[in-house]
Amino acid sequence: MLYVALLAFVLWVLCFADAVTTDDDQFRNLSKEGWLVIVLLLPLVGSVLWIVVGRPQKIPSDRLPADPEEAEFVRRCRERAEEQRRQGFHGRDQE
Repeated sequence: MLYVALLAFVLWVLCFADAVTTDDDQFRNLSKEGWLVIVLLLPLVGSVLWIVVGRPQKIPSDRLPADPEEAEFVRRCRERAEEQRRQGFHGRDQE
């Protein structure tokens, strides 16, 4: 029984830390504050809810569309974005 309580506590701490460190624009279904309150006040249920419906979905960045033209477009967009990041691009019409 002690192990179950310890496991639930570890799960709660990890989920709370994950919710705290997640960027504000990546939350699903609720705001950051809403998820923090749920995970904090309902430790076990809130942790499970966070994992199932709250965490941001991770989409592989290397996935390309099946259509060759679309795949080429996405590849060029990524190259342009990377070039802008390297140059410190902060606006659309900076010159």
